[in-house]
Amino acid sequence: MKVTMATVDNRNIDSFLPLASLARDGWSNDKEATSTCLCGTVQLAFPTESHSVLNRFNCHCADCRKISSSIHHQTTVSGNTMSNHFCVTCGVLMYRVSSGFPAALLLRLGPVDDFRLAETMLKPDMEVFTGTRVAWLPPVEGAAQFDRIQPPPGDV
Repeated sequence: MKVTMATVDNRNIDSFLPLASLARDGWSNDKEATSTCLCGTVQLAFPTESHSVLNRFNCHCADCRKISSSIHHQTTVSGNTMSNHFCVTCGVLMYRVSSGFPAALLLRLGPVDDFRLAETMLKPDMEVFTGTRVAWLPPVEGAAQFDRIQPPPGDV
């Protein structure tokens, strides 16, 4: 019996928006892209210009593993309390808000509609809590590695 994947990335185009949910209207361009929950009820447009994307990293801490149901969590970590914002219909975690930066949405990479962005402008440039990363998961190539959260510049 031959099994065919529903979505295959041929890497011959600049963006890759697989039909992975009930939504069929995700998009990506030089200035903005969309992030859509599984059921399509929630869709956010976010800026993709480099000055708008402040931090990109994988977090390997226990809290992020639990909240993401994954071995690592890709978001912006501040060390403050976090409020989680889910789709009330399908339960997908769309973004988080830190008490330290209440005006900034900490966008989750999973619901981003254009998968190519994870390899380009949203690719992690650092990993934190690497001491608890599983042994079989290699470091992200070119990403700085930290065993804890790095303090903001000037907070030494």
